[in-house]
Amino acid sequence: MAHFAELIDGIVVRVIVVNNADTASNGVEDGAIGAEFCHNLLGGEWVQTSYNGNMRFNYAGIGYTYDTVRDAFIEPKPFASWVLDEATCRWGAPVPMPSEGGPWAWDESTESWIAV
Repeated sequence: MAHFAELIDGIVVRVIVVNNADTASNGVEDGAIGAEFCHNLLGGEWVQTSYNGNMRFNYAGIGYTYDTVRDAFIEPKPFASWVLDEATCRWGAPVPMPSEGGPWAWDESTESWIAV
């Protein structure tokens, strides 16, 4: 089964499962065919996503942004201070979480990790 995300203004509004037969030509899966199938069936703009993370960096979720330049689904930014890791297209704290002690939680007001 293939998964496709519907976008409105670059934001994921829903993710659906599509039969592989509706995404393939001569037995070869093609995201463009699947996106066209979704569009013809439901309207809107569709982009393929994958649980395996083998395309578009992250599996699409409702509220994620689809970045056309990076060809990536990016989750909503969890904290204003966090920065995007270009290698993974995931948000990370501006300082690493301590490796000892914890458990840790991010404190945005101090931009630091605190033990909880």
